[in-house]
Amino acid sequence: MSSCNFSLEKIVLTVIVTILKRQEFNEVVEMHSQNLFRFAVNFLRSSNDAEDIVQDVFEKLWINREKVELEKAKSWLFTCTHNAMLNFIKKSSRLEYMETSLIPENTATATSSFESKQVVDRIVSILPPIQKSIILMRDLEGYSYDEIGDMLELSPSQVKVYLFRARMKIKKQLKESTQYA
Repeated sequence: MSSCNFSLEKIVLTVIVTILKRQEFNEVVEMHSQNLFRFAVNFLRSSNDAEDIVQDVFEKLWINREKVELEKAKSWLFTCTHNAMLNFIKKSSRLEYMETSLIPENTATATSSFESKQVVDRIVSILPPIQKSIILMRDLEGYSYDEIGDMLELSPSQVKVYLFRARMKIKKQLKESTQYA
């Protein structure tokens, strides 16, 4: 009789753990879905593609929910999203558009903030993927060097170097665009 009770207790405990895991998963989705989507949209420049990537990442989280610790879910999600976006770009040959994007010559005369934002968006879009991810995470999402390092599996000093290089490329592009205008 006691072995039967033990087995029943084990089944009930398993059901409770599964419910907690489902609840934790739902909380993680609610907490991070907007940030992941914003990150993906800024990286891919397509809300449909970003939506697909984020949905795929949450599906992977559900499949791996037993392996991902709750405290590390955010880092895991951003790492997975970053890798999924890189794979998406490779598969769809979008790398070509990033390398051939040109800045319009009349940017110096642009007076509206909308046009200025377009110029910055174009410049950011031509950055290498790792630099683009870091600049978006740091400057748009506000993550710390340590958080970005965890998400992209880099040291904080590597994050700082990539961020510095990205900002220097942006600065150089802005200078060049104003010289030729």
